Amino acid sequence: GKNFDKTISLKNLPSSLHLPVKNPPWKTDLGKKVEFVTEASKVGWSASPKIKQVKVVYGDTRKKIEIANSRGEETNEERVYTLFFVHITASENGLIQTGYHPVGGYLGLELLEMETVETVAKKAIEQALLSLKARPAPAGRMPIVLSSEAGGTMVHEAIGHGLEADLASENLSVYHGKKGTRIAGPHLTIIDDATIATKRGSFLFDDEGTPSERTVLVDKGILVNFMYDRVMAMKDGVSSTGNGRRENYRFKPICRMTNTIICSGTDDPDSILRTTDKGLFVRKMGGGQVNTVNGDFVFEVSEGYLIDKGKIGDPVRGAMLTGNGPKVLETIDKLGSDLGFGIGTCGKDGQGVPVGDAQPTLRIPELTVGGQG
Repeated sequence: GKNFDKTISLKNLPSSLHLPVKNPPWKTDLGKKVEFVTEASKVGWSASPKIKQVKVVYGDTRKKIEIANSRGEETNEERVYTLFFVHITASENGLIQTGYHPVGGYLGLELLEMETVETVAKKAIEQALLSLKARPAPAGRMPIVLSSEAGGTMVHEAIGHGLEADLASENLSVYHGKKGTRIAGPHLTIIDDATIATKRGSFLFDDEGTPSERTVLVDKGILVNFMYDRVMAMKDGVSSTGNGRRENYRFKPICRMTNTIICSGTDDPDSILRTTDKGLFVRKMGGGQVNTVNGDFVFEVSEGYLIDKGKIGDPVRGAMLTGNGPKVLETIDKLGSDLGFGIGTCGKDGQGVPVGDAQPTLRIPELTVGGQG
């Protein structure tokens, strides 16, 4: 048999990632966790008679992972993930709208000290009730200001999947063969970083035993790297970037994102809005889909507002953003100095993994909005 005498040390990894969990969920009794759900449910039902359904989910995961690979390397770590979200359904005069707010990360119950149960519930309630008052979104091409509060849905879906090495190497990505070329404006840098403390896509080692790292994918507009697992790295003659991930031991590791981020710029976030006369301000993104071969995408806007003379105007509902990832990267003309994170579970090849994404407030000068007018 193989002698596993090359145990990878933790000392060279970011110290913040292997500090003890402050409030281990497994040391909290079930009754306390039920209280979280009950409290959020009460807040939801008491907010308005327009609320017709309240769904509250609490979950925590503790994984003890040991990996021994064919290179004689052995690693081990404990991963703790906590997730809490509230989903509200509201109705008025036959119109049904929803609100949703999740929090989660690579941490314990300190999650609900950073953003309380009541706060999570109120944000979902506010979104649902606001949507009832919103008017149908207009249709057409217009400027889009994406708030940092929208998280990084855009970078994850429209850009991130196309930078996974398996899709890029197999000509299933619009970025195939473009390494070393300019694919975005010179002010745009995109990274994938599994080393950020508490974020949902973070870990010590990927599922092939490669230490987590901060990988620069796009550097000032130039495509400099893809996200690699070990198989694709060997095919391309490079090193793994620590992106070999799998849902659990029943699946094989494949190239996956961790925390994918459009880095902050230098523009004042408020000035981005003030200097946009008309358009759509997106505070929260919904679901969407992307064709990685050509980069075309469609996204729902779960909370959006018209921009009127540089100010947030009337709320709108039913807006859809339609565009092309590479073109968006080239045309973003404003990049805020702020940064907002989102969370999710990314599905690929029939398996899901926890991920994070982030972006600053940014402006796309023109994008197609699908609406009702």
